[in-house]
Amino acid sequence: MNYKKIALIGLGYVGLPLAVEFGKKREVIGFDINQGRINELKDGHDATLEITKKRA
Repeated sequence: MNYKKIALIGLGYVGLPLAVEFGKKREVIGFDINQGRINELKDGHDATLEITKKRA
């Protein structure tokens, strides 16, 4: 099967958990306009506490 990528706009309280769950089955691209948020996520930190290291 030829699966498409999933793109999510906004990686906050709703978008980040969705990205993690979809990422378990498909390739996901996340977009957020807050560069600080992006840098935080790249460093493995989630200030919203929506995702734990165990869940990710």
